[in-house]
Amino acid sequence: MPCLQSGTANPSITITLDSDSDSVYSDYLSPEINYKNDVRVQFIGDDTSLYGTPKEELLPPSQETNNAVEIKPSPTSYLKDQILYFFQPSDNKLAMKLFGNKNALLKEKMRHKRVGNWVIHPCSNFRFYWDLVMLVLLIGNLIILPVAISFFNDDLSTHWIVFNCISDTVFFLDIIINFRTGVILNDFADEIILDPKLIAKHYMKTWFFLDLLSSIPMDYIFLMWDAEADFSQLFHAGRALRMLRLVKLLSLLRLLRLSRLVRYVQQWEEVCFLAIAGKFMRIFNLICLMFLLGHWNGCLQFLIPMLQDFPKDCWVSIEELQDAHWAEQYTWSLFKALSHMLCIGYGRFPPQNMSDTWLTILSMLSGATCYALFLAHTTTLIQSFDTSRRLYNEKFKQVEEYMIYRKLPRSLRQRITDYYEHRYQGKMFDEETIHRELNECLRQEVINHNCRALVASVPFFTNADPEFVSEVVSKLEFEVYQNGDYIIKEGTIGTKMYFIQEGIVDIITSDNEVATSLSDGSYFGEICLLTNARRVASVRAETYVNLYSLSVHHFNAVLDRYPVMRRTMESVAAERLTKIGKNPSIVSSRADLEEDQKLVNEIV
Repeated sequence: MPCLQSGTANPSITITLDSDSDSVYSDYLSPEINYKNDVRVQFIGDDTSLYGTPKEELLPPSQETNNAVEIKPSPTSYLKDQILYFFQPSDNKLAMKLFGNKNALLKEKMRHKRVGNWVIHPCSNFRFYWDLVMLVLLIGNLIILPVAISFFNDDLSTHWIVFNCISDTVFFLDIIINFRTGVILNDFADEIILDPKLIAKHYMKTWFFLDLLSSIPMDYIFLMWDAEADFSQLFHAGRALRMLRLVKLLSLLRLLRLSRLVRYVQQWEEVCFLAIAGKFMRIFNLICLMFLLGHWNGCLQFLIPMLQDFPKDCWVSIEELQDAHWAEQYTWSLFKALSHMLCIGYGRFPPQNMSDTWLTILSMLSGATCYALFLAHTTTLIQSFDTSRRLYNEKFKQVEEYMIYRKLPRSLRQRITDYYEHRYQGKMFDEETIHRELNECLRQEVINHNCRALVASVPFFTNADPEFVSEVVSKLEFEVYQNGDYIIKEGTIGTKMYFIQEGIVDIITSDNEVATSLSDGSYFGEICLLTNARRVASVRAETYVNLYSLSVHHFNAVLDRYPVMRRTMESVAAERLTKIGKNPSIVSSRADLEEDQKLVNEIV
């Protein structure tokens, strides 16, 4: 129950809202008060304010005024509010995945209140814990029921009746709760059905009849219907034995609860975000399903001969297991079933009669199906472990086929192979697409991280304007050259400049002599971009060189916005022209370069 109290100099106004109210009536609000900034919001039984922030502590009684209107809830209404609050969407992982933020979640709470009472939101705490209880109960039923039906004859024992009654009651309650639980039609919060009529219609069209069939105690209904049966003589008369067989077959209908298990496992994957490791979960679920089918198959191996009163040629009679302990019976039944499912044999001996033969065929088919599914999921999982390596292998296979098709020389093939190994190092990504899909902030952070080694090693970047550095690195392209490759040839038109991240290059003059060498942190190729002239020297890779290139278009666009950095690069270019015997005036028409030299010393 929220209360609004003014914090301004105006007379104090405290308004207590009923929990079902959706708005504050204008009659109680003063137009002179900024309620967003000055109004304190207090919630009784809720964890958030109207603006999605944690609720403030209740005001002490001394601060309440005579103008306050306060309604104290009765114990009954308070208990009702607490129960209804438990039905509302909670701040759990599933809710945050659907709604994205607390404000949207708060709006969904208000929408849930408008729908009416006793509608359970699928993202509520109640549904979360109820699904947990159902998951545990379902697993217990699917394991215990086949054992009890197959290996125990005391179907009317007190323990067995109590267990079945509790299970059936809970599953009937689950059907009722499903009629009152909202439905998430997709992964987006804009399609959550909260209308009880639409919920019932959706449930009737999907899982209702299967849930109902698996919850009705058909075995007990049959026994109650046959009131003439003397239960004290139930296991001694021939007619009673036929009834026992029918009751056991009717009890198998409870195994249809497997469909609920699949649904609840999927819901828990959503809540716990286990779908992130979806392939692992599919394999884990498949392994669990194989064990469950093996368990059911083992129970069935013993149930069929028991329903036939253990004929002499059945495997149970041959093994003399009719009067053995149920654990020994189950062990040999499970061994026989798994031998069939894994196709490693028939157990201790082949089937001797028609029913055993058909059971063996059924076991082999189910085992082969599970094995094929397991193999397919495992293969998919292994392939997805390293997608980038798989893409690289596929790409390199195309390159190899291309080299064979074009009949390239062996030496050239080896150089291409070495280039791919050094350039991609066994992994391949569509980096441009990845960057394009990110927003501007994330993209810039990723680029800065990728180029952090370059920025740290280039003195030119160390003391430069950070905005200039960020703009430059965002336009760089990564390139790799092998030793002996000519990165730049003298006399060609320059379209790029380069920053060396790792490696050594030689500056070759026109007389084929090494004028100087550049290594990590250096840059070259900027002279012709500044002068619009041809390359004044050649640059050859001395080792494997990892570098970043900047195109002439981006070069001019960046320097036009940072004229100081252009003057700095012009001064450095003039020095380099002097070293190789060229006229430095081609990059600057200024007669005095001392001022630029000082700027170079400060930045470089």
